[in-house]
Amino acid sequence: MSENTFVISPQWLSQHLDDPQIVVVDCRFSLDDPELGQRQYLQSHIPGAYYLHLNRDLSSPVGRHGGRHPLPNITELAEKLASIGVNSQETLVIAYDDSRFAFAARLWWLLRYMGHDKVALLDGGFAGWQAAGYPVTDAVPTPLQPGIFVPNVRPHLLVDIDAVKARKDLPEVILVDSREPERYRGEREPIDPIAGHIPSAVNYPWKDVTDSQARLRPLPEQQQRWESLKDAKEIMVYCGSGVTACVNLLSLEIAGIKTGKLYAGSWSDWCSYQL
Repeated sequence: MSENTFVISPQWLSQHLDDPQIVVVDCRFSLDDPELGQRQYLQSHIPGAYYLHLNRDLSSPVGRHGGRHPLPNITELAEKLASIGVNSQETLVIAYDDSRFAFAARLWWLLRYMGHDKVALLDGGFAGWQAAGYPVTDAVPTPLQPGIFVPNVRPHLLVDIDAVKARKDLPEVILVDSREPERYRGEREPIDPIAGHIPSAVNYPWKDVTDSQARLRPLPEQQQRWESLKDAKEIMVYCGSGVTACVNLLSLEIAGIKTGKLYAGSWSDWCSYQL
C-alpha cells in the first residue's frame, strides 16, 4: 500500500485482514441516536474490527464552550489506541463508518493530529463491504497484545475561535464552512441555537467529497473542487461541531493541499459566544 493512499478498497482490506500490522476501527455513529452505531457494531461488523464511539472515545465531554464534540483528551485516546493494538508510526489503522466518511474521517484527522500518518478510510464504508459480499461477524476481538502509542501532537493542524476571529478576513486566509448549503445560508438549523454561518466563510459541503454510495470521488474532481483555494496560505475548515469538517480536510489532503486546519469547535462553539 502506498504511503500516499488515504482510502483503500474493500477488496484490498479483505486480502489483508490477517495482517498483524493492520487494525480496523468501526466508527459508525448517529447524531440522532448516539448508541445506534455501537448496537450495529455488536450485531455485525468487519471481522477483527474494534469500535470507537464518537462521544466517548473521539470527543471530550461537552462544556459551555468548545462545541458539541470537543477534541478528546489526547493521552486517553492514545491509551485506547494502544489497548486495541495500535503502535504509533507502525500500525496501519483503517477506519470505516456508514455515513460517507463523516465519523471515520474524525478518527483519520485525530490520528494525523497525533502524529500518526498510517491511517486510511474504507471506500464505500460498511455498506460497500457488505455489497461486495465480504464476511461480517458479531465477535468482539481481543488484541493479541497491546500496542505502544506515543502521541506527537501537531498543533499547527488546529485553530481555535481566537485564531478564526484574528485571521478569517485576511486576504491570504480562507474560512470554509462544510455544512449543507441550507444550513450555511441560515435557512435551516436543526441542531444549533443560531442559524447562519461565520462571517466571510465560503461553503464547500462535505458530502461533495463522495458519491451517493460513499465512494471517494476521483482525484481530478477533488483537485478541481479546491482549484480556487489552492494558493491560500491557510484554509480554516469548520462544520457544526468539528466532525464532518474532517471529510473536507481529507479532500484537501488528497488534492495535495497541505494548508487545511480544523476549527474543532466549529459553528456550535462560535454560537456559544453569541448567546
